[in-house]
Amino acid sequence: MRTPEITAVRNLGILAHVDAGKTTVTERVLYLTGAVHKRGEVHDGTTVTDFDPQERDRGITIFAAAVSCDWAGHRVNLIDTPGHVDFSDEVERSLRVLDGAVAVFDAVAGVEPQSETVWRQADRHGVPRLAFVNKLDRAGADLDAAVESIRDRLGTVPLPVQLPIGREDGFTGVVDLLRMRAYVWADGDGPYAELPVPDDLLDEARQRRRRLEEAVAELHPGAFEEFVTREELAEATLRSALRDLTLSGEAVVVLCGSAYRNRGIEPLLDAVVAYLPAPSDLPPVRGEVPADPEAPFTALAFKVSATATGRMTYVRVYAGTIGKGDTVLDALGGRTERIARILRVQADRATEVEAARAGDIVAVVGPKSVRAGATLCDPAAPLVLEPPTTADPVVSVAVEARRATDTGRLATALVRLSEEDPSLVVRSDPETGQTVLSGLGELHLEVAVEKLRRDRGLEVAVGRPQVAYRETVAKGVTGLLYRHVKQDGGAGQFAHVVIDLEPMEGDEEFAFTSTVTGGRVPQEYVRAVEAGCRDALLEGPLGGHPVTGVRVTLTDGATHPKDSSEMAFRTAGRFALREALRASAMTLLEPVADVTVTVPAESVGAVLGDLAARRGRVTDQTARGGTAVVAATVPLAELFGYASRLRGRTQGRGTFTTRPAGYEPARG
Repeated sequence: MRTPEITAVRNLGILAHVDAGKTTVTERVLYLTGAVHKRGEVHDGTTVTDFDPQERDRGITIFAAAVSCDWAGHRVNLIDTPGHVDFSDEVERSLRVLDGAVAVFDAVAGVEPQSETVWRQADRHGVPRLAFVNKLDRAGADLDAAVESIRDRLGTVPLPVQLPIGREDGFTGVVDLLRMRAYVWADGDGPYAELPVPDDLLDEARQRRRRLEEAVAELHPGAFEEFVTREELAEATLRSALRDLTLSGEAVVVLCGSAYRNRGIEPLLDAVVAYLPAPSDLPPVRGEVPADPEAPFTALAFKVSATATGRMTYVRVYAGTIGKGDTVLDALGGRTERIARILRVQADRATEVEAARAGDIVAVVGPKSVRAGATLCDPAAPLVLEPPTTADPVVSVAVEARRATDTGRLATALVRLSEEDPSLVVRSDPETGQTVLSGLGELHLEVAVEKLRRDRGLEVAVGRPQVAYRETVAKGVTGLLYRHVKQDGGAGQFAHVVIDLEPMEGDEEFAFTSTVTGGRVPQEYVRAVEAGCRDALLEGPLGGHPVTGVRVTLTDGATHPKDSSEMAFRTAGRFALREALRASAMTLLEPVADVTVTVPAESVGAVLGDLAARRGRVTDQTARGGTAVVAATVPLAELFGYASRLRGRTQGRGTFTTRPAGYEPARG
């Protein structure tokens, strides 16, 4: 396969709330581009990207899957990301290496909770996006309502460039407002027909084209100048302005269709090529690495996967070129690794290639110890790229092998699990000696345990899920003095510190400042005191939980000309803060989640009562047709087993989604 120029590459992700149709969109893209010859269906368990047995059993995307295809002379490297909140770290790692994204929205529900979550994740990474309003063939589908929800809930400017032809079951195609042509799809797999705009839609199409021109002219200086001069925008001007607005993030182009019925995918692919950036369109990574195949090799490992054929490391190549047999430096681990094979991945299948270069997303085989987030680079030009952030785990379970002979195998399997998914944390409980597996939610841990059983053949006993509590200061102390003096022969230890402790406002976890004057505590000892305080935050006085939301101020101190050292001041900082925490009024914090429950109207009373019993706080309640939507904030510990309880109270017709909402004081 010929390697395209870097300007003809598009690296994008498919983002959405669970069940909005991400995987179906991906399957139709693969089918229309000729990457596969048979359409896969989620409900049949035949999709390319949801290839893991658990994904097919559950009907949801769990693991981000990479695929490549070609469209209009461009290579499209595409990652289908999970939509469930428990797997948001998979989305985070994918967004770190993507240049653009397509956000998929349900035409009936509009912006849903996880849609908003992944949108904010993309905001943090500055990833340009297109919006695709899917499922226009469903009863109750409304493009305009979905567009307004994008405007209201996501705080962006949506620019619809299409008008649907027909409604609900009668949806057959779209009007392209730039070209003022109609694209109509027949039932089946055939291509669309390009036709004049139907007479009954011509006036509305002209009005919407005018509104699009006005909205673009308000945002784009070049378009504004032409609009003022000519009172309209040429198609080329409009297309160029839409690309500029997409790349800057000032607006989002909105397209529509029905992926399940194969309607609207070709124009979406055209929009990906026209509006989303090539690797060369983006600023140099870290401000110094240009997307140049001739530059020193630089890549970021964003996913590690253990397969039956060996360990695969997925990398995004930011600069340079890598070939089979080359040696690279793992800048994070400080060791060199040899690249044995380079694979262009199609989910669970792969094609071997001779080389990869700037702009490519590929998998490499050979590195044995590279972890997700590591930088691979030319040994002669070492460089460390910023790794993806990893969320703190909020739910834990104790795990143990049912057979004593499997204890060693379980330990090895857990280490490999945490390598593949850095949001899984394995530790040993110092009090009970149990092995504890922590993750981002109940489903996250269920999937991890099932992976141990299926992939490793281990029989595992699992304890009841426990949430990760934290502690904070409600009322602090001032002027706490701690003297660390140790004389046991030889060099002694001396450190004298005085600290204030107070609670912090907002979401900050810890702040440390020093107001010591006159050099009474040298700067290197101030840093040591801060390090000691951070050590003390690991275990609070209420129950040994991590402490958060506190500010420590070092107000005074003293040194000894011979016995003071960084170690002495670090020890003093640790014990001083421990004493200050014990002397303060402390509050236990528990993780909470924003829950959105959709139920039949007649079940609202039972659902509200159940939420109240779970210490839930209802924040909103709306009616939509014969259904009710209840929004509430509920302690995460009370949501274990909620899915089965909700099904029982609504005769299987109720659904719910959750989104982490941080920590709140534990309520009785």
